[in-house]
Amino acid sequence: MRHMMRLFGSVAATLLLGVLLASPSLAQTAAQIEAFQSLPAGQQQQLMRQYRQSPTVVQEQPLEDPAADAPRVAPTPVRDAETGLPMFGYDLFEGVPSTFAPVTDIPVPVDFMVGVGDMVSVQLFGKVPGNFMLVVNRDGAINFPELGPIHVSGMTFDEMRRMLQERVSQQMIGVTASITMGELRSIRIFVLGDARQPGSYTVSSLSTITNALFASGGVKRIGSLRNIQLRRNGQTVATLDLYDLLLRGDTSGDVRLQPGDVIFIPQVGTQVGISGAVLRPAVYELKGERSVDYLVRLAGGLSPEAYLQGAQIARISPYQERVLEDLDLRTAEGRSRALRMGDVVRVPSILDRVENIVRLEGHVWRAGNVEFRPGMRLTDLIPSIADLQDMPDTNYVLIRRELPPDRRVIGKSADLAEAWRNPGGPADLQLMPRDQVRVFSIAGERPDVAEILNQLRLQASLDEPLPIVRVGGRVRSPGTYPLEPDMRVSDLLRAGGALAESAYVADAEVTRYEVVNGEYREIGLISVNLAAIRDGDTTADLLLQPYDFLNVREVTDWRDQETVTFRGEVRFPGTYPIRKDETLLSALARAGGLTERAHVNGAIFTRVQLREREARQLKQLSERMEADLAALALQESQSGGDDQAAEAIAAGRTMLGELSSATPVGRLAMDFSRVLAAQPGSEDDIILQDGDVLMVPGPMQSVTVLGEV
Repeated sequence: MRHMMRLFGSVAATLLLGVLLASPSLAQTAAQIEAFQSLPAGQQQQLMRQYRQSPTVVQEQPLEDPAADAPRVAPTPVRDAETGLPMFGYDLFEGVPSTFAPVTDIPVPVDFMVGVGDMVSVQLFGKVPGNFMLVVNRDGAINFPELGPIHVSGMTFDEMRRMLQERVSQQMIGVTASITMGELRSIRIFVLGDARQPGSYTVSSLSTITNALFASGGVKRIGSLRNIQLRRNGQTVATLDLYDLLLRGDTSGDVRLQPGDVIFIPQVGTQVGISGAVLRPAVYELKGERSVDYLVRLAGGLSPEAYLQGAQIARISPYQERVLEDLDLRTAEGRSRALRMGDVVRVPSILDRVENIVRLEGHVWRAGNVEFRPGMRLTDLIPSIADLQDMPDTNYVLIRRELPPDRRVIGKSADLAEAWRNPGGPADLQLMPRDQVRVFSIAGERPDVAEILNQLRLQASLDEPLPIVRVGGRVRSPGTYPLEPDMRVSDLLRAGGALAESAYVADAEVTRYEVVNGEYREIGLISVNLAAIRDGDTTADLLLQPYDFLNVREVTDWRDQETVTFRGEVRFPGTYPIRKDETLLSALARAGGLTERAHVNGAIFTRVQLREREARQLKQLSERMEADLAALALQESQSGGDDQAAEAIAAGRTMLGELSSATPVGRLAMDFSRVLAAQPGSEDDIILQDGDVLMVPGPMQSVTVLGEV
C-alpha cells in the first residue's frame, strides 16, 4: 500500500508540473492533466504548494514506465551546415528515451554517500526481532529503536552499515542487524553552460553526469563534448570526455553527483572534419593531439579502398580563402601534419577498376572476372565445352585487349575449337591482363560487338583509319567486325558464323575503298575464290584492309521450299511441294485430280499475296472513311446540323466498324472450268505461288431465298 501511495504521489506531482510549467521539455499529455484535475482539492493545493517552493524542479523517472519496452526511434544525425558531414556525438541526445533516468531498484553501491532524506531499512534478528524504515532527518541522524539518534549523514553506505551492525551487536545482546537502503533522496544539481535547457534539476541521488545531461536535453552544437566539467564547492572535481564513452565504452569519468553539484558545458574546442574513405566520416572535436593520424583514429581508421597518396586538406588560409593542400598518408610526415580549426581532410577511394583480371562474358554459364596468371591461355579460361551454354559458336571468340602503354583498344579473335584440339598451339592465344573474352551463340546477330566497335571509332584518326570490316550475304551472322592484324577472308568468314547453306561457294566479291592522294575515295572490286580458300589455299586467302566488305552470293534459284494446299473434292487432298513456275494443272494432276462429286463452279482459290494486299487496302479505306466522317461531323457542328445529317454520320460510323472488323480473304477470281479445260502451261493455266490454297466443294443441295416472299 505504501508503495502504491508513493507511486500515486509521484504521478500526481508529475501531472502538476506539466500543468504549471510552460517549458516544452515538461509538457504533459491531456490524459495526465485530466487525471490531475480529478484529484481531491486538498491534495491539489498541497502539490501546488510544493511546486511553489521548487519552481525549477524537473520530474523524476516514474517507478513504472509504460514506455520502457517501446522501441527507440533512430536518431537523426546532426550535420554541419557547410560540409554536410555529421557532427560526431551530438546525435546521442536526439530521440532521447524516457527510460535513461537511473534505475532505482538496483543494489546501492558501497561508496554511496548517505544524506538527509534517505531511508535506511533495518531488520533485527534474535531476542528482539523487528523491521524498521528509518529516515535520515535534517540533523543527519536516524532514530534507531533502543539505541537513540545515530548520526549517519556524510558516511558511505558501507561505513554506515558496519557502524550500525557494531552498535547493535555491542548494545543489544543477542541481536544482529541487516542494514540496507530503502527509498533514496532526491538531490538538486545545476546544468549550466551550452546545454540545450540549462537550469536547476532535481534528480535521483544515484544519478551521474550523463543522467543530468540527458535530463537537460543534451549539449548544444556549440558546446564541448570532451570537456564537460563537474564543479563542487567552486572547484572542478571531475571532467567527462564523452568521446571516451562513445568510442571506447569507458565510463570511469561518469562520476556520481552530490547535492549542489554544477555540471558546466564549456564552448566547443577545435573542430575538424574528415570525409571519404574512412569508417566514420564526421566532424570531430580535437583535444590535446591535433595530428591527421589522431583524426583518422577518431574516424575509426581508413577503409580498405582508401587512396592514401591522394588525400587532401581543405583549409581556410590567412587571406580567408579556402585552399587545398596535398596529403600523403603513406608517410610519417603526412600522418603527423598538424590540423587547424575548420580543416576538412578528404580521403579519396581508389579507382573503381579491377586490375590483374581477365573477364569472361557472353554465351557462358559463369560470366565474370577471373584472376590473371602469367602464361595464362584461352584454354585455361575456358577448359571445355561444359563451360559454355547450349549452341555456342566455338570457331569465333572475340577478345577486347588494351595495349600498353596508352591502353589502346584492339579486337582479336580466336578459334576455340582449334585451341581445344591443340592446347598451347597458335590458336590457343596467350591472354593479357584486363582482356575481355566474349563467346557468341551461333543463332542470330551479334549486337555485343557494337561496344568494341564504338571504342574503335573513337580511336580512329586521319593517320589511322577505323579498323573495321564487313561481311554480308549468305553467312549466318552478317555484320561489321573489328579488323585484326593480318586478318584474311577466312577469318572474316569465321567471324560471320561461317557460310550459310545457300551460299555460292565458287567465288565471292570484296568491295575495297581506297583514298587516292587524300582527295577522293575510289571503290574497287576484288574477286575471291571461296572454293580454294575452303581447300586451304593460302594464296587465295586475301589479306583484308580497313572498310573491306565481303559479299557472299546466293546459289542460283535457291529458295525455301514452296507449297500449295488442296482441300475438298480432290482425290488426294493435302499440301504439296511445288517447283519454280509450276502451274495449277500440273500440281492438281499430282494430287490425282478432282473427284466425281466436285462442284467446279464453287471452287475457291486464295493467295497469301492477295490477302496481304487486301488487308492494306482495307486499312487505307478505313482511315480515309474515318477522316471523312470526322470532317463531316465538324462541319455539321459548326453549321448547326440536322437530324438527317446526324443519321448519315451514325450510319457511316456503323459501316466503318464493320469495315474495320472485316477479315481479308485473298481470293483470286477465276473461271475454274476454263482452267480445267485448258492445256497445261497455257495462258489459262495459273502459275502457283507459295501458300496458294484451292478448295473444291462437293455438290450444293441448298438454295437461299431472300426478299419479299
